[in-house]
Amino acid sequence: MVVVFVLVALLVLGGVVAANWYLWRRLFRDTTRGPGPVRRAGAVLIAGGWVLAVGALVTEQAGAPFWLQRTLAWPGFLWLALVLYLLLATLATEPLRPLLRRLLPTGPRTAAPAQDTAAPARESAAAPQPEPVPVSAPEPGPAGEASSAAAPADTGPSTPPPGPGGPLSAVQAPADAPSGHEPATGDGASAASRGLSSRRLFVSRVVGGGAAAVALGTVGYGTYGVLRGPRVKRVTVPLAKLPRAAHGYRIAVVSDVHLGPVLGRGFAQKVVDTVNATQPDLIAVVGDLVDGSVKDLGPAAAPLAGLRARHGAYFVTGNHEYFSGAEQWVREVRRLGLLPLENARTELPAFDLAGVNDVRGESEGQGPDFERALGDRDTARACVLLAHQPVQIHEAVRHGVDLQLSGHTHGGQLWPGSILAAAANPTVAGLERYGDTQLYVSRGAGAWGPPTRVGAPSDITVVQLASRQA
Repeated sequence: MVVVFVLVALLVLGGVVAANWYLWRRLFRDTTRGPGPVRRAGAVLIAGGWVLAVGALVTEQAGAPFWLQRTLAWPGFLWLALVLYLLLATLATEPLRPLLRRLLPTGPRTAAPAQDTAAPARESAAAPQPEPVPVSAPEPGPAGEASSAAAPADTGPSTPPPGPGGPLSAVQAPADAPSGHEPATGDGASAASRGLSSRRLFVSRVVGGGAAAVALGTVGYGTYGVLRGPRVKRVTVPLAKLPRAAHGYRIAVVSDVHLGPVLGRGFAQKVVDTVNATQPDLIAVVGDLVDGSVKDLGPAAAPLAGLRARHGAYFVTGNHEYFSGAEQWVREVRRLGLLPLENARTELPAFDLAGVNDVRGESEGQGPDFERALGDRDTARACVLLAHQPVQIHEAVRHGVDLQLSGHTHGGQLWPGSILAAAANPTVAGLERYGDTQLYVSRGAGAWGPPTRVGAPSDITVVQLASRQA
């Protein structure tokens, strides 16, 4: 088992190193003409980003001083989001590179070859021609002699003597010409090479700059969406056993707030204000409220005391509570006025409200106990179950629950994380039916790790129960 773990760790590490080398190559090496400060700065930026990211993760898990966690969390977690979208954007632009290199003009073509062809002719024409040699008329004599004397002149063109303009000069002219074929061909190849290099550099800069701009814009907008605070989403859920008097009953579902080094007291106040503005009949906080100890995050969670609902606010643990001291947080939320449901149930006028611990609690002997929470209830009454993880739906179906309210998935938080979330959960977000039981999964109010969401906006869901008897 240890060998398998080591091999998987090495594969993951190798993949991360390869991905970062690829980013450095595309964004810094390919966009510069040669080694220099830009390439070195790119290497320092990428390596430094990962040092901050690893530091943020380690200090949070190790319970380091809270000021150190906060110092590393912002740049470290944002780097994780940025490097993800830099990689995706750069990979997406790969098909554009050869296309742009073909479409872009290659620059003015050199006229050297055409000039080279005409050069010898021009030089031959410009060379001084030999003086004509006067030919004296033949002496009168017998016709045979005259004919014999004239015969050599008629056999072909006379051969001029060696010298300027003669045959030797004509042969030597191309070799002596400064713009012969071979030198011109070398210059043309060099110019073509320079043109190709410039075109590649231009395309790399345009494409790399575009990918970086897209990544920065995506992460910036996704971070703004989280820090702005969750938006309200409304869903109507019909329940067959709900009495007519409870038609329109409103439950505000709050999940995955993740108060911690990044999201603090101000964010908690935004959540409280948003929930209270919906005027719910009941508030259900379904886990992953915090990422840290009561000592560090007690002041950040203090605004939760301001939650207001006609039938109160209830709380169940999520997996992150067990990383942060679940028992201490259960006591703290009770002090703040929330009612923890630790494998327990309460009977409201219109339905039963039950809650179970998160499956992570099994490692501490505090796992979910459906029998304790639901075993002896009146099955003629409607039942709403609070359970952090969607995977708990199967036990809910077996125990005759009408509606389970969950979180945990964040809706994937950072696309394409929704693909991984779908592989690990029966429902990633929204309302689905499993037999006679309905499951609603909230995307959550906050964010874990990077304070960024892409393709999975944060929400606080108001679930409005509908009676079939109405």
